[in-house]
Amino acid sequence: MSRVGKHPIDIPAGVEVTLTDGMLRAKGKNGEFHFQVHESVHAEIVDGKVVFKPGDDARTTRAHWGTCRAIVAKGLAGLSTLFVKKLNLVGVGYKANVQGQNLVLQLGYSHDIIFPIPSDVKIACESPTVIVVSGADAQRVGETIRNIQKFRKPEPYKGKGVLIEGQYVYRKEGKKK
Repeated sequence: MSRVGKHPIDIPAGVEVTLTDGMLRAKGKNGEFHFQVHESVHAEIVDGKVVFKPGDDARTTRAHWGTCRAIVAKGLAGLSTLFVKKLNLVGVGYKANVQGQNLVLQLGYSHDIIFPIPSDVKIACESPTVIVVSGADAQRVGETIRNIQKFRKPEPYKGKGVLIEGQYVYRKEGKKK
C-alpha cells in the first residue's frame, strides 16, 4: 500500500496558503489554487507545511488521503514554478504561429486550424515547428497539449504528426510487395 499521504508538503516561498472548513486556498505569483479536501481527510498547516491525516482506517479514506495530498502538492508547485511542455510538428509544411488569442496550425490540411488559447494557459512558438505550452495547472497544460495533438496524431508509418518533446513513436514496417 502506498503511503504518499504521510509526507508533508512544504509551502513554497511567495505562496500564501489558508485553510478554512476543508477548503484550501493558495495564492502565488502564477495565480490561485482552490481545493476542497475530502470530508474523511483532515488537513492542517503546521510550521510552513501542509499536513494531511486520515479520519479513520478505512480503505477508501486512505485512498482519498493520498489523492488529496498529491493534488495539493501539484497545485502548490504550479503557483511557484510554471509547468512547461513542448510540442514538435513533424511533417513537410507543418507550421504553427500565435495570432492574438489563437494558435494557427498548418498541418497538411487544405485549411488552417485555428485553436483558441485557454485563458489559464500560455502558448508560444519558439520556431515554426516548436510550440511551448506553459501554465500553473499541470492538468490544464496536459489537456491543452492533448487537444492540439488531436488535430494530427503521430502516425506509425512515416512518424509525422504533433509529437510531445521526447515522445517516441513506434514505427511500423510498410506494406510489402
